[in-house]
Amino acid sequence: MTKLYEILKKHKKFAIAFSGGVDSTFLAAIAQIICPNNVIAITADCAFQPREELQKALKIAVDIGILHVIVKVDVMSMSKITLNSKDRCYFCKKLLFGELKQKAAQLGFDTLLHGANMDDLNDYRPGLKAAQEMGVLAPIVEAQMTKSQIREASKEMGLSTWNIPSQSCLATRIPYGETITAQKLILIESCEQFLNSLGFYGIRVRCHTYHPLSFNNNSSNCSTINPNYIARIECQPQSIALMAQDGVRQKITSFFKEHGFRFVSLDLAGYSSGNMN
Repeated sequence: MTKLYEILKKHKKFAIAFSGGVDSTFLAAIAQIICPNNVIAITADCAFQPREELQKALKIAVDIGILHVIVKVDVMSMSKITLNSKDRCYFCKKLLFGELKQKAAQLGFDTLLHGANMDDLNDYRPGLKAAQEMGVLAPIVEAQMTKSQIREASKEMGLSTWNIPSQSCLATRIPYGETITAQKLILIESCEQFLNSLGFYGIRVRCHTYHPLSFNNNSSNCSTINPNYIARIECQPQSIALMAQDGVRQKITSFFKEHGFRFVSLDLAGYSSGNMN
């Protein structure tokens, strides 16, 4: 952690892209200790962020004591994002970081930092390329800290985020190539919140599109009718048996179908970060 301190001390005044997750909270807390009057946390409020996570970010910023600003960003207005190609995250981060940098500059903070860690470099993260191109710095990567090291340091510092499950935006629940819509995002968020209310955490509700086919008896051709949604639930491996129990399974199936899913499935492989990559 000493190296991270030294890196941050080089920047006299800076803003932090703040989600309220493990990494950005750790970075913000350290920065607040080192230069309390010269740092600000900026959070993007967009359709890809669950409302519950935004509220948590607000509370955590207060707990840390860092100056906090919210910036609304319309990610749904850009077709390069909603069409959901494999470069979606690149275009999304370009937009988000651009808005955050602009707001930070207006407030007198010309340098923007984000909480990427060494483990992020081992996954498919187009957003890291966008950050690099836009001059958004990653001091935790520069300090060569891993996720486990961040969690351990966060625990020692008494941060409430030290053991929370890793977060990701709602768009990651939709397979590449399938259009992102407000309807899908609301459906996913509602169902994940329901699973949380049942005591399941570290879960993902993947939303796949099912295309039933109708056949013309007089022709071999077939046409696609209105698509339906399939839920593929990924949970922690130790939770699979509990989620599959009759009473729990029926509650989940009933809720999901009432809110818009046609089929509900449980992925027996369990949750693993980057599954949709």
